[in-house]
Amino acid sequence: MKALLSIDYTVDFVADEGRLTTGKAGQAIEKRLVDQTRAFIEARDYVVFAIDRHDAGDHYHPESRLFPPHNLAGTSGRELYGTLAPLYQENQTSEHVYWIDKRHYSAFSGTDLDIRLRERGITELYLTGVCTDICILHTAVDAYNLGYQLVIDAGAVASFDAIGHEWALRHFEQTLGAKIIAKED
Repeated sequence: MKALLSIDYTVDFVADEGRLTTGKAGQAIEKRLVDQTRAFIEARDYVVFAIDRHDAGDHYHPESRLFPPHNLAGTSGRELYGTLAPLYQENQTSEHVYWIDKRHYSAFSGTDLDIRLRERGITELYLTGVCTDICILHTAVDAYNLGYQLVIDAGAVASFDAIGHEWALRHFEQTLGAKIIAKED
């Protein structure tokens, strides 16, 4: 069984005016990411939207020392970006679609993600979203350590750091044993 994790594809991480945007790199993956998400939904495979959530004024969170405030609860910056938003809205009540608020880079850290995946017999995870070398990477490492098989679509992940993005793709394949789907496929 397989599941798709859609990680942090929000206004703050993708839109030109986003607080911590990947900009054009993140925008360029929209069609592929949405098409892949739609295919999983139509196949009735499990789709998890793992979305960063921070509170305004939380100066204790370690990210507050590294990045500007982003994905703040109750702001438009935390909304899903582009055509992914209506796709989620149309399917949010499906038993095959789940939303996780996450506070850390990894979708597994402090969430019930592993329990939900195991309840459904899921062993293979497709990771999409942003940022390849931060939240996708940390989620992939945790997934690997928990025994999941990984598939990363290079055309459905992006970062604001091109060097970090390429390094992470190599790391997924060479160190975590992930299957990488080439951008051209």
